[in-house]
Amino acid sequence: MAADDNGAKRNAKGCGGQCANGLGFDFTMAFQPIVNVEAGNVWAHEALVRGKEGQGAGWILGQVTEDNRYAFDQSCRIKAIELAARLGMGDARLSINFLPNAVYKAETCIRATLEAAARTGFPPDRIVFEVTENERVVDQAHLKSIFREYKRQGFLTAIDDFGAGYSGLNLLAEFQPDVIKLDMELTRGIDQDRPRRSIVKAILGVCQDLGITPVAEGVETREESLVLRDLGITLMQGYLYARPSLESLVTEPALATA
Repeated sequence: MAADDNGAKRNAKGCGGQCANGLGFDFTMAFQPIVNVEAGNVWAHEALVRGKEGQGAGWILGQVTEDNRYAFDQSCRIKAIELAARLGMGDARLSINFLPNAVYKAETCIRATLEAAARTGFPPDRIVFEVTENERVVDQAHLKSIFREYKRQGFLTAIDDFGAGYSGLNLLAEFQPDVIKLDMELTRGIDQDRPRRSIVKAILGVCQDLGITPVAEGVETREESLVLRDLGITLMQGYLYARPSLESLVTEPALATA
């Protein structure tokens, strides 16, 4: 949904006339690695939106409206791919969050992604599209069709923040992504919390049955990582390994401490 002409003019003024993306605000990306603790390497880098001066995601997302949601979603994809290519991501994957309520028709919306990948030489099959469970999905059938099209195009798909959002297992019953990322509320303090261990163990059983790869988010202590690894998780993300890095890649996360 495009902004009207007056809205576009106001946006340009709010950006000092410098925002080429037409949103009225500029942004960039930080990258946080998802590490394979078994192989000792980086499995993927997640692109996280940030302000040009390092402002957090909330500062940026607070400027997203119904009028600019689609343009913002498209701009994020392009920005992430361009930066990933410029920084030389190597064999690691690029994980990009998308706003399902901003995607009108997946076949059309994916064109900008494919064009950016072709222009920069970034392999499309190394792109992972994440949808956060924390965003209320207006139309699950529509989201299912988006995931189906993304898979058809060769992209990997993921549900982010799994276990802390609106739909939980109901969302997983509707469609099965390649990856689910366990929310930090499930992994935080798991070494000292038997109910959390039981819940995560059950989710991992579902993942195994459905052929889904699990990722543990928000890992902050060695003790958490050891319990998660004992449960069978090898892909982890969190401050234990690396914090998000503005417009740069952490290629050697602190695996030795895990």
